[in-house]
Amino acid sequence: MNEIISLIINIEVKAGRRQEQIDAFSAISTLVLEEVGCLQYELKAVQGDENKFVILEKWSSKEALLAHEKEDFMIEADKKNALFRAKGAEIIFLTSV
Repeated sequence: MNEIISLIINIEVKAGRRQEQIDAFSAISTLVLEEVGCLQYELKAVQGDENKFVILEKWSSKEALLAHEKEDFMIEADKKNALFRAKGAEIIFLTSV
């Protein structure tokens, strides 16, 4: 039985580069949501800090998440993210309790 995979991705962008993160997410979000196994893919802004965001993701299985990471458009997006992000993203995997 596959367990649903939930994760939070913490993102910090360089000062003045907020809109680039929003635009980059918007450019791929429809593609991601159409992927087999994608249950949730949302960008949220952190209140009180215009340079911080959170992406909420939920996948039907580990296999679906791994396939997502190998999509050509995701590989390209990851390369471009380095231009406006202050540091690498922090990925937190969640478990139901």
